[in-house]
Amino acid sequence: MNVRETAGYLGVSASWLYKNAARQGIPVYRFGVGSNAKIRFKLSEAESWARQQRVDL
Repeated sequence: MNVRETAGYLGVSASWLYKNAARQGIPVYRFGVGSNAKIRFKLSEAESWARQQRVDL
């Protein structure tokens, strides 16, 4: 999935995802180098990360 699709799925902004994906432990796939690199995410890994964020209150 691309950044916009993943951000929509997770309920966060695309800018948050760019800044925090690696820090928060969301696996990122980068194709290319520099500012022209394409960033992609696997749906199954985004789902897994989202489940790990669950907090029981």
